[in-house]
Amino acid sequence: MSVGDVLARWYDLDLADDPGDLDLYRALAARAGGPVIELAAGTGRIAVPLAASGLEVVGVDNDPAMLARAHARWEAERHARRVRRGGRLRLVQADLFEVPTEPRFGLAILALNTCFLLGDALRQQAALTVMARHLRRGGLAVIDAWLPAVEDLAVYDGRLVLEWVRDDPETGQRVVKLASASYDPATRRLELTSIFEASPPAGGPVTRHLRRDVLHLTSAAELVRAVADAGLVVEEIGGDHDLSPFGPGSPRVVLVAGLV
Repeated sequence: MSVGDVLARWYDLDLADDPGDLDLYRALAARAGGPVIELAAGTGRIAVPLAASGLEVVGVDNDPAMLARAHARWEAERHARRVRRGGRLRLVQADLFEVPTEPRFGLAILALNTCFLLGDALRQQAALTVMARHLRRGGLAVIDAWLPAVEDLAVYDGRLVLEWVRDDPETGQRVVKLASASYDPATRRLELTSIFEASPPAGGPVTRHLRRDVLHLTSAAELVRAVADAGLVVEEIGGDHDLSPFGPGSPRVVLVAGLV
């Protein structure tokens, strides 16, 4: 098994605590209609259940190991006959900036802090422009980003933090996740190193894998400007996945914009 396969499996283990955003996308899909496109779809956490609910969904990601898990998840739904009539999933391995745009989608999704991984404000702007080009008239784009508080950023000083200890249901291994992050407020650049250590259930050597990400944090105001520059019109700004009113102290921004 490749390092990419292992990290993709542990990505799912990292999200074992449900972020609670799936109902949001179900509601927006019901409101906007299909088809749906998710950029950076990963292992299909959102794309697969949306397709199983009867929607036509396209999931785009540039990581083959992630897409392999998404495909396996989709096949499990099909074989268990949990896919409603009309449900279809097409997985596309491509950079989200390079996949051909089709102005036919009712909903375009950039979920759960994915915008941070794009690297800088220019690429975040470009991603929103790509989303707008995928939408038909009346379609919706939704982008979800965490808004860290000052005390959250204070711990990003290079210290090593234990994030969780979990059992991998696929292998029986006990997996430990540690992380170290450094944040530069001048550039809003966050350098994150994640360390995964896995212990065999019967004992033996511990395996260790590292993942390094460079993130660019953003603000609600910057996302609103980027949406306008992409030719979209803001319809709602929520402070959480329930689209509660956004305001001071909101833990995240969930921005829903339409193409008119």
